[in-house]
Amino acid sequence: MSDNQNQPREYDAVRGGQNSIPVNAAVLGGIPGVKSRLASPIVEVRIAALSEALKYGEAGLDVIMQALREESMQVKLAAYSLLKDRDDLKIKPQFQDYLPTFEFDVITVDAEGKENSRRKYAAHYFPEDLGNGVVLEMVYIPGGTFMMGSPETERDRKDKESPQHQVTLPAFYAGKYPLTQAQYQAVMGNHQSGFRGEKLPVENVSWNQAVEFCRKLSEKTGKIYRLLSEAEWEYACRAGTITPFYFGETITTDLVNYNGYQPYGAAPEGLVRRQTIDVGSFGPNAFGLYDMHGQVSEWCSDKVHINYDGAPIDGSSWETGTSSGGVLRGGSWRSGAVNCRAAFRSFFPRRYSGFLGPCRGFRVAVALAVPFSLSYL
Repeated sequence: MSDNQNQPREYDAVRGGQNSIPVNAAVLGGIPGVKSRLASPIVEVRIAALSEALKYGEAGLDVIMQALREESMQVKLAAYSLLKDRDDLKIKPQFQDYLPTFEFDVITVDAEGKENSRRKYAAHYFPEDLGNGVVLEMVYIPGGTFMMGSPETERDRKDKESPQHQVTLPAFYAGKYPLTQAQYQAVMGNHQSGFRGEKLPVENVSWNQAVEFCRKLSEKTGKIYRLLSEAEWEYACRAGTITPFYFGETITTDLVNYNGYQPYGAAPEGLVRRQTIDVGSFGPNAFGLYDMHGQVSEWCSDKVHINYDGAPIDGSSWETGTSSGGVLRGGSWRSGAVNCRAAFRSFFPRRYSGFLGPCRGFRVAVALAVPFSLSYL
């Protein structure tokens, strides 16, 4: 044994995360140390161990890939976040097993609503089994930075969309579609939608009911489901675009379910369907999310604020203030196109107990439970 007093001695090593660390003791290092910390009952310790594993080359990658099969979804998502941008051939097949990929076309239109491009994209998702053949698909939304709100040059913009400000968000998962009636019923046992159909979005839902759904789904799955914050919603809707809609400068009723008698910009008038339609009937944005414009207005978690003065810049829900109102985004089947823009905000009481109308629904999110610095890896 070395006589160097600074050299860790065998009996100095402890299993990180499971015991308090004595003064002058050393935490077990290398791959053995990583593996010992991955045995900790503390999720945060296991996640930190995965980050350390990257230092140890192929052996570390093997440990991280094994974590893709962990029981803890938080640890799985941390492993995925660490590996997702690597091109190693042995990693990609395991990703497909852990997080399936779906492919889709993304359409853009010109100022008159005529298609001017169509490109292939792909996104990762995980399926959440709700029982009786009902599945909730949760799509991976990469972290990033965007400008929230509308620029002063945007046609028919509202003061409540100001001031435009930069927001940086960590990665998260969002529902591929607004929540359907089948999904809501699988968790809650019933629903009170005005229009009926398993693949139709659930509507006539209060903010309280949406939050209660998230609570029950969290209990059912062991994950932390919640509503999207306003910032998450707009970031997910825009999917890297800066135009009023993710399709471009305008929309048509061939792309979105809204009141076609009230077009936006130079787009022509279109259909007035007067009801919701099956989710996913139109094309998605570049993140792979459907029906972010029109269909049903979607509850967000934030309290009402009349503008963005003092708004969070980290993507979190804005919970300060005394307002009892809630925020809805995206417009609905009976909205004019201007109220379906990515920046548009509408307000409604959170605890309203009367008839809400068949135009208010929601979409769910799951946080990527890794340290903020890892969500951009």
